[in-house]
Amino acid sequence: MTTLQAVSRRNFLMTAAAGLGAASLAGRAGPALAAEPINFATWSAAVDTVKSHIAAFEAKTGVKVAYSNSPWAQYRETMITKFIGKAPVDTLWVSDSWLPEWAEAGWIAPVDQYKSLTDNSDVDQFCVDSMTYKGKQYGNTYYSDYMAFIYNAEMLDKAGIKTPPQSWAEVASQAKTIKDKGLAQWPVLISMAQESWLIEFMTAMVYSNGGRFVDDKGNAVMQDPGAGAGPALRWLVDAVQKQQILSPSCVETGELAVLKAFSSGEHAFGLIPKYRLRTLNDPAQSKIAGNAKIALMPAGEKGSHATVGWMRFYGMTPRAQADATRAADTVKLMEWFGGKADGEYKFQKMLFKDVGSGFGVKSLFSDPEIRAAYASYGDVDLIGKQQSLARKKDVVTPWFGEWNDINGTAWQQAIMGKITVEQALNNSAAKWTELKKQS
Repeated sequence: MTTLQAVSRRNFLMTAAAGLGAASLAGRAGPALAAEPINFATWSAAVDTVKSHIAAFEAKTGVKVAYSNSPWAQYRETMITKFIGKAPVDTLWVSDSWLPEWAEAGWIAPVDQYKSLTDNSDVDQFCVDSMTYKGKQYGNTYYSDYMAFIYNAEMLDKAGIKTPPQSWAEVASQAKTIKDKGLAQWPVLISMAQESWLIEFMTAMVYSNGGRFVDDKGNAVMQDPGAGAGPALRWLVDAVQKQQILSPSCVETGELAVLKAFSSGEHAFGLIPKYRLRTLNDPAQSKIAGNAKIALMPAGEKGSHATVGWMRFYGMTPRAQADATRAADTVKLMEWFGGKADGEYKFQKMLFKDVGSGFGVKSLFSDPEIRAAYASYGDVDLIGKQQSLARKKDVVTPWFGEWNDINGTAWQQAIMGKITVEQALNNSAAKWTELKKQS
């Protein structure tokens, strides 16, 4: 997920200064000593798996690793506090949404000089794009996924619908059929709540409708009738206001609530992160186990089956690069986790098998173990095809968080009929342009 609250360096200096003295002193040592461990920071996910892979790395290389983690909800703020306090950090997990801010602040450094980290021949392009800023690459891939279109096959069968929708027009038509037959009051589930997932839901719809929020130069085009976000937002407005196939409460319904509602069996279609497919087909967690299917993202009239992808990567700090020995050992650790360990993508496979996490390595879709695991709850070839059509978010900038709050509110107001689609997108575009000029 992404973190949307903009936290400025100035604010952090004001609120965290009192507790930074000791950390600052600890981070002001000279060149790294050989005995010093590599400092590796993550959020609190798959902790036992991470520890196991670190132990294998230490046994293999003799390099010691000091591992720390903190909850996802506090991770970004925790790391900014460490950066400002110059606490020792060498490599860490980074969200694609934070890259511009952290790169501009000098908290993470490009890794282009390390060829083993920038061999992207087996990495999905949206992952490479998502860890690249101003032409420089800032790490190697840890985890990736995308927004998927998932349907309830049993409900479609009861409605006499033979194939899932291929377009957003067909989504509306099939949903109306399902509603008219009394199979679901609200056949469509899409989260429009003001939370960290919101930009992914929006962007999936914008991309599949052939639009963009900004152009290649970073200028707002979301308000452009021909190239912007209008068709996507118009579809949502009509789904709520006219067709009544999407509940007005979508503006208050978060991603987790959508997951629970869809697993209840009372809905036909949903925009849901792809990794949730495993949960939806788990009989212990879902009433529709075996019937949750993925389809290609529906295409708009002038769109395609494109969707939005997101990724997390291993970043490297200037501290790690300041000493040749430390830099070399840090690169080895990043390769061990984000690349191959003993000739194979061990960590990506462990994460996938343990918690169902997606990966940005193309060849893993042909791995027999991966294919066998996917086969128990999804169509691995279709999943891979949709991933090949994923694209990075086009709004990730240092001012992203501040703009996103305004944008989310504007979309919600349009969905609820308080302002027009045009007014919503003009408001959003004006805020983007204002923030871009200030940056």
